[in-house]
Amino acid sequence: MRLRINGVRLFVDFDGPEWVAEGPSLRQKPTLIVLHGGPGADHSIFKPHYAAALSDLCHILYLDHRGNGRSDDGDPALWTLDQWADDLATLCDALEITAPIIHGGSFGGFVAQAFATKYPDRLAGLILSNTAAQVDFSTIYNAFGQLVGPEAQAAAQNYWGNPTSESRATYGRICVPHYTQTAIEPDFWSRVMMKDPVALHFNGPTNEMGRFDFRTALAKVTCPSLIISGDKDPIMPRAFSEAITAALTHSDVAHHCLQNCGHLPAFDTPDTYFNLLRNFLQRIPSKDTK
Repeated sequence: MRLRINGVRLFVDFDGPEWVAEGPSLRQKPTLIVLHGGPGADHSIFKPHYAAALSDLCHILYLDHRGNGRSDDGDPALWTLDQWADDLATLCDALEITAPIIHGGSFGGFVAQAFATKYPDRLAGLILSNTAAQVDFSTIYNAFGQLVGPEAQAAAQNYWGNPTSESRATYGRICVPHYTQTAIEPDFWSRVMMKDPVALHFNGPTNEMGRFDFRTALAKVTCPSLIISGDKDPIMPRAFSEAITAALTHSDVAHHCLQNCGHLPAFDTPDTYFNLLRNFLQRIPSKDTK
């Protein structure tokens, strides 16, 4: 469905009931809001594995950020982390969601941190997977060189250093296949609605991707936090997650670096990854029954 939020229609979808029968009453499960990567991708990257692994524990809300997927583009001037965070806050108000657990992967982790640092009292838990509080592009280039090779390093530097349609296409051909250690089903990428304009607007050192830095602001976060990285992730290397963990000085935080895992742990190490998520979700207190 699409909901009008802050002047645009945002696409949202759900898995798992919010209310479940428990003896003579109903129990409200926690809401897990999953924020997709990109920018320029959509929520389909989470389907169907998140529902299969987690929907017994939580009510899952999927969101396509403005400018992405099935949501309206709106004004490109509002393709900013601050606006994406405000969209999430307004969406929660519209759906009467209080204290959700926010899960952000890659670019979705940037949005999750923007929300968590701007609205630290509005979430019950924070999950950041394969993301960064501040992007150091030289670390990315070196990771591609070490983990993949010189051709991938050159393609990464060419795209992230100066995002264009041409450099993005080359990067997609040479570098994106190395986001995982295991082969991804062909239909996965066919399902994703790619929007290049938002990626070219946001990515790169001279755009907002090169300017944001949440390391100081993360001290505002007091809810439990789970940080996940992969030892074979060339685009969001382990050092980025270590910096996030160090910055969460007022949170009960744990960082897990998964072995033989790239940028998409749900594909490379699904059992370990979803066990970590399940254990974390079970730590979040249940809401009152009615």
